[in-house]
Amino acid sequence: MKHQGYNRLSMSSQKTQRINQLGEFGLIDLLNKMIVEQRSAVNNAPAHGFRLLVDTGDDTAAWETVKGTELFTTDTVVEGIHFTRSTTPWADLGWKSLASNISDIAAMGGLPTYALITLGLPPETEVEDIKELYRGMLEISNAYGVSLVGGDMVRSPVVFITVALTGYHPAKPMLRTTGKAGDKIGVTGPLGGSGGGLRLMLHKEPTELAISQESTEYLKRCHRRPQPAVDEGRILANAGIATAMDVSDGLADDLSKLCRASGLSARLYSEQIPLHTLLKEAFPDQCLELALYGGEDYILLFMAESELMERVMPQLEQGSVVGELFSGEPGRVVIIDGSGKEIEAGRGGWDHFA
Repeated sequence: MKHQGYNRLSMSSQKTQRINQLGEFGLIDLLNKMIVEQRSAVNNAPAHGFRLLVDTGDDTAAWETVKGTELFTTDTVVEGIHFTRSTTPWADLGWKSLASNISDIAAMGGLPTYALITLGLPPETEVEDIKELYRGMLEISNAYGVSLVGGDMVRSPVVFITVALTGYHPAKPMLRTTGKAGDKIGVTGPLGGSGGGLRLMLHKEPTELAISQESTEYLKRCHRRPQPAVDEGRILANAGIATAMDVSDGLADDLSKLCRASGLSARLYSEQIPLHTLLKEAFPDQCLELALYGGEDYILLFMAESELMERVMPQLEQGSVVGELFSGEPGRVVIIDGSGKEIEAGRGGWDHFA
């Protein structure tokens, strides 16, 4: 049964209580109360005139709109496909499920506003686990000015989470289709950390990797708690950048997608790709591969002509120029190594149906 808002309020849960004991409506009541009580007073929508008219708890949420560009994105994570409970605690799963959507809004140069959450849950799921899931969602939503305003809940053999998120841009959003031959390629931060964290956690004997505690904590944090580049997106948009996307499936694959959309090819210079010191310490022989194909870094990939790139780079704390676009086979990406050798980039990023 669908509930656009999580209807009815109050109900307590015991730590070992399962959702089939509490029931759908009891769980909806619990989450609804949790959202309202823990939502931050600060969010992006009211600042831009999107005043909330109907909050969670009715058939739909409703808000006013204003002049500008409204953005809308959705994403789903499925247990066994995108995450496992052994590598992703419930609170971190809540954070990540919203992070990917917020990153999509950031890639357009926008600000995230309102989110609807759909949960698919096995009936034996513990209530405390779902509360932890929502603690993570509330942490990131409050950090980025997002309001959770309702959703849906269904029985499922595995856990899945679908987030639908709106956003706002005061003018024209950045796109994938506007790249031009000769444009420089930039990124807003280091790459490969999330892939390194996943590789570390999936290793059967992580102690054999001889990775420092500092590197271990950094890499796990990159994978479990990625930081969408909303501020960087606004900097790029305000500077006049027209072409951008977020890096969710790996730098090489996402750059190939942008090149296909713009009808161009690209060169990446391996020695210019930013790699965090702790990633290089942990995986000295694999760090570049992780940067190119690891995915889920959620930094921004963007293009601009040389003069504009020179103006915008000082405004980014961790920005780097990593390559250039050129006329050629749409979607082709080549990597130039330190000796000048040209290597064809393979498809190593995430593909649902590969």
